[in-house]
Amino acid sequence: MSRERITSRKNPLLQHVRRLLSSRSYREQAGEYAADGAKLLQEAVRWIPGQLRTVLVTQRADPGPLPEQVRLVELPDDVMAQISPMESPQGVLFTCALPPRQPLELQQQCLVLDGIQDPGNLGTMLRTADAMEIPVVLTPGCADAYNPKTVRASMGAVFRAAPQWAEQADVVRWCRQREIPLYVTALSPRAEDIRSADLSRAALVIGSEGRGVGAYFLQNADRELIIPMNSRCESLNAAIAAALVMWEMRR
Repeated sequence: MSRERITSRKNPLLQHVRRLLSSRSYREQAGEYAADGAKLLQEAVRWIPGQLRTVLVTQRADPGPLPEQVRLVELPDDVMAQISPMESPQGVLFTCALPPRQPLELQQQCLVLDGIQDPGNLGTMLRTADAMEIPVVLTPGCADAYNPKTVRASMGAVFRAAPQWAEQADVVRWCRQREIPLYVTALSPRAEDIRSADLSRAALVIGSEGRGVGAYFLQNADRELIIPMNSRCESLNAAIAAALVMWEMRR
């Protein structure tokens, strides 16, 4: 595969990639997102080859075999360093088409995320959910699943098992119509030990570390659950809490 070479930092393609890396609204408008790293590129080639659009590399970087439709562009090291979101760039950036947003289809065992704003936490949750084979639904207030930090933290999980997106009311409505129990994790006097609940058919909501699950889900939940912990500990990191919840769901 032949390589184009771009040296100007003002090239329209590079300006496009910068905006994909920095702006959620631009990603959604363009229908495309950008990610970095040779390992992630290999995962994209393996799992979503048809969505891969452009690969940017430095002279010494080897992107490996790429699908025929991919545009391959070589950049000088200093130009790559300027546009890469990494402090120590690996010499590989790439763009992919955003997957089309699908209508909500909850399974009887899934994780619903409410207000998870940290991209790193979100990516870690998606990675763990992929390992546990538990579908994930994002609701308004969550970080973008295609933020470069989220994609990196997910270690390619967004390629293998793209999360769904839905309004809170649609999640509640779906659960009611299909008799799927809707449980929330909460630090409240009403919360019961999560080990006492049957999670084999449940949709379980995890909220942010700062505010927890939002009022709408709390008001519409069938049950509030808590992860037992030492009383002197106020809370767990959201990604750790999600991992424990998913382990309990699978157990």
